[in-house]
Amino acid sequence: MESTVTVRVPGTTANCGPGFDTVGIACTIYNDLTLTLSEKPGFTLAVTGEGADGIPNNERNIAYQAVSAVLNKVGVTSPGITIAMHNNIPLARGLGSSAAAIVGGLVAANAATGGKLGKDELLVLATALEGHPDNVAPAIFGGITVSFTAGGTPETLRFNPPDPLRLVVAVPDFGLSTKAARQVLPKTVPYADAVFNVSRAALLVGALCQGRLDLLRFALEDRLHQPYRAKLIPGMDEVLAAAQANGALGAAISGAGPCLIAFAHRETSAAIGGAMVAAFARHGVKAASLDLDVDNHGAKII
Repeated sequence: MESTVTVRVPGTTANCGPGFDTVGIACTIYNDLTLTLSEKPGFTLAVTGEGADGIPNNERNIAYQAVSAVLNKVGVTSPGITIAMHNNIPLARGLGSSAAAIVGGLVAANAATGGKLGKDELLVLATALEGHPDNVAPAIFGGITVSFTAGGTPETLRFNPPDPLRLVVAVPDFGLSTKAARQVLPKTVPYADAVFNVSRAALLVGALCQGRLDLLRFALEDRLHQPYRAKLIPGMDEVLAAAQANGALGAAISGAGPCLIAFAHRETSAAIGGAMVAAFARHGVKAASLDLDVDNHGAKII
């Protein structure tokens, strides 16, 4: 019997300054994945939209690996698999494109096989494929997530911001792999920097939970990864400063970069986006801006 499911998955921004590998937010930019399982053996995969020319259409595709992980988990063997992906999330920019592909494959395969796995089980599978839960958690659950691992099992705390929060993203015209962004990080950091980040990460979660958006200019500060990644993103400090000078509540690298993200009120988002793009241009980098909201739903079947 043939089964077809289409899933819409939000992009995500992770780290959010000091919440390295921990804090993530689902954003209102989406990839769609359609999965068809049939009795006729075979595998086909087609990709359109962002990054289509650079995404493998064979068994190396991470969405296919996610589908296979669910089929193995629930004991479904050797079906015919057809996957169609349409991507709006920029590839290798720090907006969770790989997490969206993983979560899309997992959620679609789970629905197509009877919905036997809960979201917590999907989080375990997603984290195993992605390597860390900070992007896959908000892609699954929506909203803002604080993720951690206990006894080898990923867990997440999810909440919605009490007040509307606009996310203005400056998207430069070059990609940056997470692997390359991790290679510039030191193996140890000064004790004072560790204490600084503990204070800022705690403040970030508290400010978002209580709607104290006025505190984000402090809460988004970081000493663990952003100073080291600045050399990979031309003009980073100037772009972040331009965002704040034009009304941003705070600004940071989105994920591993190179996208830079500003937290804002809706009425200031256009000015912030324009200022960030202009600052990138002064450093010879062409960029575009996205105005996004927080997605409170996560991956959903459409």
